[in-house]
Amino acid sequence: MAKAKAKTRRKNQLNSLVRSIGAIIAGRDELARQAERQYAIEVENILLTQSRDACRIQRLLDGILDFCFDPNLFGLYKKLCRYYYGIDPVATASYVYAYRDMWEDGDLRTAASPSAVVTRAGRQRKGLKK
Repeated sequence: MAKAKAKTRRKNQLNSLVRSIGAIIAGRDELARQAERQYAIEVENILLTQSRDACRIQRLLDGILDFCFDPNLFGLYKKLCRYYYGIDPVATASYVYAYRDMWEDGDLRTAASPSAVVTRAGRQRKGLKK
């Protein structure tokens, strides 16, 4: 009898935990929708005006990065990175690696870190061996 009560109590606790997690996820998704509405306007404005304001672009990339769990916001992030690449390729690479560090599984840092990219680019420009 005591085992059955303990099992029922654990099941109720688990159900409560699952409901709590569901509520958190629903809140996160609603926040992502709000962020998407606001960031989409800013990104489109930058692209339409062909803004080269690096500080503004970096501020947007920093903000959008926090929401890259969402496919729509990840799409905005990629779009802005592609645009920013024409302005500052090295800074853009750091944003690509920031995304990978934050959102992708696996250890990609050992394969090619931002400093390794800069080092390779610097060596190639100076004519040094890789």
